[in-house]
Amino acid sequence: MPVFLNVPFFGDVGHIHDLWPFMGYVTAQTSRIALATGSVITTLRHPLLVAKAAASIDRLSNQRLVLGIATGDRPTEFPAFGQTMDARATLFQEALTVLRQAWREDFPEISTPRVNLSGADTLPKPALRDIPVMVTGHSRQSVEWIAEHGDGWLYYPQNIAQQAMTIKNWRSLTPRFKPFTQSFYIDLSENPDEPPSPIFLGFRAGHRFFTDYFSRLRDIGVNHIGLNLKYATRPAHEIVQELGEHVVPHFPAHATAHLEEAQDAARS
Repeated sequence: MPVFLNVPFFGDVGHIHDLWPFMGYVTAQTSRIALATGSVITTLRHPLLVAKAAASIDRLSNQRLVLGIATGDRPTEFPAFGQTMDARATLFQEALTVLRQAWREDFPEISTPRVNLSGADTLPKPALRDIPVMVTGHSRQSVEWIAEHGDGWLYYPQNIAQQAMTIKNWRSLTPRFKPFTQSFYIDLSENPDEPPSPIFLGFRAGHRFFTDYFSRLRDIGVNHIGLNLKYATRPAHEIVQELGEHVVPHFPAHATAHLEEAQDAARS
């Protein structure tokens, strides 16, 4: 998460680099992977600036951006930016409303507590006049509101049974498919057979455990997992390499899976 200020008692500074320059850098270094934010603190960024920046990345990346958004949770930051934590729920709703209108309409008329737009327009527009938006956690909103206004839900890890119930409730509120995504902390052992031991919001284990555990998450309806290496004891590049070789191949993207099924059918 792109945190604005270094608040020592909070324990970390999130992603050190500012979100948008970093996303531009990653966009230029890649061509196929999705680019997801986890998450933009819309309560402390002006909605029109977020709309323009996100649309710019959408255009430059050939529509690879998935925009995770959140309210923020660091009390020191809010007065520094002239806001109060009590206003988070309202500011969050306002931001999403402004984003949608700025992306979809030419020369929109927008009047909200932070925006008074008339006779001008934001450019560029996203290629499809919209960008997929994932709501992070509850963001001070009801699940019903998230299901109606978000394009998906970015939630936190729970035990398998609790997460299954959360997903079941989510699916009951989304007549059309909207993905369920969760974060997950891992510390990947060099021993592929090491059994799991709990860490904060995740596990330390070998890659065979993670293959099995992620399969169970897929079976209960988790569509995407965001892995966090904050508590990892090995270099990140080693972990990414090992996951890419031993875990990721068990979870092909839908397009790849459908292509493989078609190829198998053609050969039979």
